[in-house]
Amino acid sequence: MVDVSQHELVPEHTVLEDDVLEGVLSEYDIDRTDLPKIKRTDAALPDDAEAGDVVKIVRNSRTTDQAIIYRLVVE
Repeated sequence: MVDVSQHELVPEHTVLEDDVLEGVLSEYDIDRTDLPKIKRTDAALPDDAEAGDVVKIVRNSRTTDQAIIYRLVVE
């Protein structure tokens, strides 16, 4: 079976630690539930991602070298 998460076109996905997450949420003045969602079954998620975790996704961007987005993992 092919490991989709290791494909060169899949952006880097990282589960945020609680202390880093609190900084992100306070910077944007939002709650965890205000974030866009990503399903736990998404093949690009790290194996240690669980429902309720927040994932940082770093994508390449033509306008800004990198675009960082955050997603809440849901069932």
